[in-house]
Amino acid sequence: MQIENGASGLLLMGSMGIQASIPDNAYVEAVKVAAEAATGRVPLFVGVMDNSIKRVMDRIEAIKDFAFDAVVLTTPYYFASLEHEAIQFFVAVADASPKPVFLYDLPSVTQCKITFDMVKKLAKHPNIVGIKSGDLLLAKQAKRELPEFEVLCSNLDCFDIAFAYGIDKVLDGMFSATPANGKKFVGAAISGDIEKASEYLDKILYLRDIYMVNNEMAVFSACMNWLGLEGNFAPDYMGVATEEEIKIAENAMKEIGEI
Repeated sequence: MQIENGASGLLLMGSMGIQASIPDNAYVEAVKVAAEAATGRVPLFVGVMDNSIKRVMDRIEAIKDFAFDAVVLTTPYYFASLEHEAIQFFVAVADASPKPVFLYDLPSVTQCKITFDMVKKLAKHPNIVGIKSGDLLLAKQAKRELPEFEVLCSNLDCFDIAFAYGIDKVLDGMFSATPANGKKFVGAAISGDIEKASEYLDKILYLRDIYMVNNEMAVFSACMNWLGLEGNFAPDYMGVATEEEIKIAENAMKEIGEI
C-alpha cells in the first residue's frame, strides 16, 4: 500500500511500528514478510533498537539473511547514555553490522539527544550512513555540512518547512494511516507547491492530534484496520479504543479523504 502510494522507502519497526513491544519470533517474521513484499522495489530499513550492543547484534543476526538495506538504531532507551557512551554504542554496532546503520534521534524516549557534534564524529565511520531526526536544525546542519550523509526528517509538524529548506526525505509513522494524503503532500512538495503541500500536511496533523487525545495507539490501530490492514497495531497492554473514540477517528478519516 505504501509503495503504491509513492513511498520511496520503508521503515519497519520504528517507534509507531512498536518495535520495542514485538515478541522476538514475530519480529523476525515481520522482517521476512516485509522483505518479500518490498522485493527490492524501494529501500527497506529495519529498526534494531535495544539496550545493549549484544542485544542489538542478536537482532541483526536473526534477520541478516533477509533482503533489506539498512538498520535503524536509537541510543539505548532504558539507561540514559552519556555522549561518549552513545558514540561507543553506535561505533561498536557499526563495526559488527553487515548492513549500513542509520542513527535514530529520539530523545523523548531514549533520554539522550544525538547532537550535531556527535553526528559529525559518527559520520566518519564508513558504515554509519545517515540519521532519522525530528530536529530540524540538526537536519539543516547535516544537509549543509555532510552532503553524503542521508538525512531523514521525522518532525511531522515541520515537513513543509523541511522541504522549503531542501530536506526532501521525510519519514513518519503517520504516513502508515494516511497514504492518500501522504502521496498528495509529497507530490505537491516535490513540485514546489509548498502552500498546497501544507494543506495536505494539515490533514495528517488533524488526524494525529485526534490520536493524541483519544487513546493514541489504539485509535491508530482502528484506522489501520479501516484501510484493510488487519490486526492490532498497538502495544498489547493498551487495550482497544472505545466506541466513541472509534467514531471520532472514523469521521476524521472520512473528512480527510482516507476512507
